[in-house]
Amino acid sequence: MRTDSPLDTNAPPVRVVMSLDAEWYELMWKGEKTHEFRRRFLTDTPVQWFVYLTAPASRLCAVIDLDTAIAGTPEQLAEIAERMRPGNGASVRSYLARDGRELGYAMPIRRIREFKGFAAEDLKQMVVGFHPPQGYTLADRHPDWKAVCDKFVSTSCVREATVESPPL
Repeated sequence: MRTDSPLDTNAPPVRVVMSLDAEWYELMWKGEKTHEFRRRFLTDTPVQWFVYLTAPASRLCAVIDLDTAIAGTPEQLAEIAERMRPGNGASVRSYLARDGRELGYAMPIRRIREFKGFAAEDLKQMVVGFHPPQGYTLADRHPDWKAVCDKFVSTSCVREATVESPPL
């Protein structure tokens, strides 16, 4: 498992749009969720995650700076989840190992910035064919999403936090 992934401040982060349930989002603000776990993700690059909260919130609400993904087996990443939040390892292992997958990703959360955001109705006017993100969308490869992200970060930040990850 790769754990030596310092954030390369010289490389511009890749901007992605991904969905998240409000429950997990609130745990980030409480400092109880320090890593995001995904079955597929980008490697070897820091990421700026534009967070779309799922229903009932249904809105683009935050930007989360993620460090370079840590690739590992479901068991290895479940250990990170268990250290992050005791009792969480089993559900992360189950999620990552679904469909026989042998590799998953843990992304250390570095900073969270919340903005007023854009509701789903706003996004329908801004993004042709808008639907809530499935997986992740590379924002800069889609002109509509690129414009949304640029506009989003040009507004005032409502709240901000730096996240401290436990040592691996």
